[in-house]
Amino acid sequence: MKRSLFILILLHLLLPYELKAKIYIDINEPSTKRIAIAIPDFQIRPSGEKNINFKNMLPSIISHDLYLSGFFLPIEKKAFLIKLQEDPFFSKGIVQFRSWSAIGAELLLYGKAYTIGKSIDLEVWLFDTFLGKMIMHRRFLGQINSIRKLMHKISDQILLALTGEGSIFMHRFLFVDNSSGLKQICISDYDGYNIRQLTFERSIHLFPRWLPDGRRFLYTAFTEDSHILYLQDIAKGIKRKILKKKGLNIGGSFHPDGKRMAITLSLNDNPDIYIVDLNGKILKRVTRHWAIDVSPSFSPDGKRLAFVSNRSGSPQIYVLELSTGNVQRITYHGKYNTSPCWSRLNRIAYSGMENGRFDIFTINPDGSDLERLTEESGNNEDPNWSPDGRYLLFSSNRGGDYDIYLMNMRGQNQIRIIDHKGDQSSPVW
Repeated sequence: MKRSLFILILLHLLLPYELKAKIYIDINEPSTKRIAIAIPDFQIRPSGEKNINFKNMLPSIISHDLYLSGFFLPIEKKAFLIKLQEDPFFSKGIVQFRSWSAIGAELLLYGKAYTIGKSIDLEVWLFDTFLGKMIMHRRFLGQINSIRKLMHKISDQILLALTGEGSIFMHRFLFVDNSSGLKQICISDYDGYNIRQLTFERSIHLFPRWLPDGRRFLYTAFTEDSHILYLQDIAKGIKRKILKKKGLNIGGSFHPDGKRMAITLSLNDNPDIYIVDLNGKILKRVTRHWAIDVSPSFSPDGKRLAFVSNRSGSPQIYVLELSTGNVQRITYHGKYNTSPCWSRLNRIAYSGMENGRFDIFTINPDGSDLERLTEESGNNEDPNWSPDGRYLLFSSNRGGDYDIYLMNMRGQNQIRIIDHKGDQSSPVW
């Protein structure tokens, strides 16, 4: 198979319903060619008005997932040579590979769904049209009222079968929304669907941060006379006050062990970084400097912190070794650099001002290999890495108001995923 994207095909025999051929996509390549995939309408049983929308909706969700991944190009249905009612796959189990490869499809996904009351039983088959081989056959059971989640799970399994890696499809993110007139914390699926408001008090809510357990989050509530750090359970909606010190109380980053966090406090009228436990007990003061030190972000191993300081005269990104206290400045490009976020793959993303606008950059922890990801498209701020370190969420006003965008780690495939009234900012995986 001739394509710029490196694909290794390994043939082996497994159980009857397992892979007949595995395709591994090298997702570490700096530039990749999208793989064309055809996803016909699913066969839905029983037929009828209740299920008529499913046949198109289900493959549409998967197509959108695969497109957002940056690895796939779903083929438009108007190019298909075979109609659903004429396809011999559903009646005889025959795949007409030539009809699909003729339109450029390298991969083909079939699906069947059976609805029983509030439940749905799904089967999917993934084929390599050039080799004429089945790559994956899976069955999924779920609830109709969470059908998007089930489709994301199928998309996740497709990517796993083709790359050996998981996906971002099952993850959710937090963000700040001001469409109600107050800044509130909301939660969304990775693709901008199923948005739900989490905070409701009449105050300003900022700086949401996930705990590593994925069940709770930290945020700061700003009132007229105080800043309060809260920890809230997403499912139960129960919140607990963590800190209410004099001055700033701003959350920053959780240690990988989930038992402590780096935050900014101004106990001595000067913002410094502290390590506290989940009860708000101060464990360690990390910075002791006359300058402003804010926005801490832990390294993947929890041994270092990236943070912002104006100790050089303007806001810049620094890296601090927690065991020794040694501090190294890593940004020298631009006079205003802020919002560092350290990825699992050991890259630091940040927002830097150039020519009067903010853009997203990434850099190694030692200050090498600076890469600019956005340019000439409004202000781009608040970068935050996906759990796998391969994608970034960020906020941008390139369309007028601030909306939430998604892109890959190279700055490619920049797509707006939340476009609502008002501003949406500070996305956090």
